[in-house]
Amino acid sequence: MAIRVLLADDHSLVRAGYRMILGGEHDIEVVGEASDGQMAVDLALREMPDVVLMDIRMPRLDGIDATRRITTNPGIGVTRVIVLTTFDLDEYVFAALRAGASAFLLKGVEPVDLVRAVHTVAVGEALLDPGATRRLIEAYVGASSAQPPKASSTPLAGELTARETEILRLVAAGLTNTEIAARLVLSPLTAKSHLSRILTKLGARDRTQLVIMAYESGLVVPGRPGGLPPQD
Repeated sequence: MAIRVLLADDHSLVRAGYRMILGGEHDIEVVGEASDGQMAVDLALREMPDVVLMDIRMPRLDGIDATRRITTNPGIGVTRVIVLTTFDLDEYVFAALRAGASAFLLKGVEPVDLVRAVHTVAVGEALLDPGATRRLIEAYVGASSAQPPKASSTPLAGELTARETEILRLVAAGLTNTEIAARLVLSPLTAKSHLSRILTKLGARDRTQLVIMAYESGLVVPGRPGGLPPQD
């Protein structure tokens, strides 16, 4: 089945460029275009796309609020949002991730990377480079706190098993399912099953949201290698 994509940008030339790139792929279908955030929300509810390419600065409703309305609306399903921005590390990007966006891309992204991003996000995988993800999250989550909460006192501690907590820490450190399986001497299928349960328990849409939750809860600590707290 083709990946259904909605384009949201207030510049028609930009939308035309995305449509030309994505429309040439046999397994991607552009199902609509929105010139403002409110139109993006309305079209997402009507078309139920798999992925939305969302600009941040748009009239009527900005991309951050539009993202939040899409990702929190149960009637829209599992639509994932990729935010497109001119800057790679700014408060707008992190606000968009907190609003439920799965990833962000720079507007100057190469066509092949845009196509790859759509494929990656559509299946719920992490898109951002682990290093870039940590830099972004550490800049806006808990970085100003001299006393981040201990993992044992976080809300996540009571919801996850010890094994699931361990896996969540490794996800936050940027490890793939295969790398997690190798680190914990598990089969890749078992690691994937654990991750699916973690997503369900925490109500997270994808790995990016799990990373944010892990940092915000104090399960991983900004400034430490890989974000992981020292072992007791």
